[in-house]
Amino acid sequence: MEDTGVWLVGARGNVATTAMVGARAVARGETNTTGMVTARPPVSQLDLPGVDSLVFGGHDVQETRILETAREMAERGPPDQDTLDAVAEDLQEIDSRVRTGTARNCGRTVDALADDTLDADRSLTDVVDQIRDDLAAFRREQDVERVVVVNVASTEAPIPDAERYDDLEAFEAALQRDDADLPASSLYAYAALQERCPYVNFTPSTGASLGGLRELAEANDVPHAGQDAKTGETLVKSALAPMFAGRNLRVLSWEGHNILGNTDGEVLEDDANKQGKLDTKGDILDRLLPGDPHNRVRIDYTPSLGDWKTAWDYIHFGGFLETEMTMQFTWEGSDSALAAPLVLDLVRLVAHADAHGEGGLQPHLASFFKAPLGVDEHDLSRQFDSLEAYARRHLEADGVTARDEAEREVDR
Repeated sequence: MEDTGVWLVGARGNVATTAMVGARAVARGETNTTGMVTARPPVSQLDLPGVDSLVFGGHDVQETRILETAREMAERGPPDQDTLDAVAEDLQEIDSRVRTGTARNCGRTVDALADDTLDADRSLTDVVDQIRDDLAAFRREQDVERVVVVNVASTEAPIPDAERYDDLEAFEAALQRDDADLPASSLYAYAALQERCPYVNFTPSTGASLGGLRELAEANDVPHAGQDAKTGETLVKSALAPMFAGRNLRVLSWEGHNILGNTDGEVLEDDANKQGKLDTKGDILDRLLPGDPHNRVRIDYTPSLGDWKTAWDYIHFGGFLETEMTMQFTWEGSDSALAAPLVLDLVRLVAHADAHGEGGLQPHLASFFKAPLGVDEHDLSRQFDSLEAYARRHLEADGVTARDEAEREVDR
């Protein structure tokens, strides 16, 4: 199988760095695939690009090198020092393929953190043309079969009146007039879709969610998926909330308090940027629980935590004989170690969709996202069922039986 290009928007950030360290460590036999959904049957039985076949590049607006980011992370882990040493040369090679990106309409904090951007004295069409040139050059120079673009940059603020861009003509007219509301994530998405590169929005940012960009994806038969990867507290919510609903236990209040460090946490200190994250984290309970329970989410920046995050949830619910009870849980984890394997999963799965001519939205990937585009089902178990059903359809079409799957897994 030919190599697959992976173009990361925010390539020098923690999530991108961890994904690249992990991919190269797996390829070199330095770590295993724990945390990767594509390593479990039946998904693992699909004809997916190998982790060792992924070739990385990307855009960023910061000049800190990928290896330097990885070293800073290794001070508190992950990655551990031995793993980092094993892939250090790989990271340096990847860094040579990182190009200067755009920070249009990303917020004041991102502007302050940016070392250099494409944006000075350039129109939006010029910025998009440069992004397209960078993608085309990467595909050509690395001789890859396809390029998957993944947005792992910091969260942008939601844009007002997104319905203005509900068709492609309106979106392209906005580009031509340098519409100040169009954000970087949508410029990247447009450039990717025009270059027929599958696109994944790992963030709550607008990305390809605009109607005009969905239209473009359908017209060009390009797979795209998003938005806002479900890696921690919301993952637990989407598993627990159906339990309460199914047992007819009435949730009265659900409070969630999140603290995190790193650059993402710093960017979310800006209330405008934070709102996009709060929208996707809070809405899931409204869709899963009957009635109208009190539902609040807080996100606070705690610099000393670095790449680690903690979520504390308090659930107040009513049961039989009007008995009021509570449940509490605490989720602590490495933000990037939770996210990175999902980046690799999504790259492999949208590459598979692209190879099979499955353009447009990818509803079977709903389990990866807090706000999956085009999907109303938020029950995690049902979302997992959708992915498994997708895998089995392909396996059956290829003549692979359940027994074959089991034998393959034993061989692995």
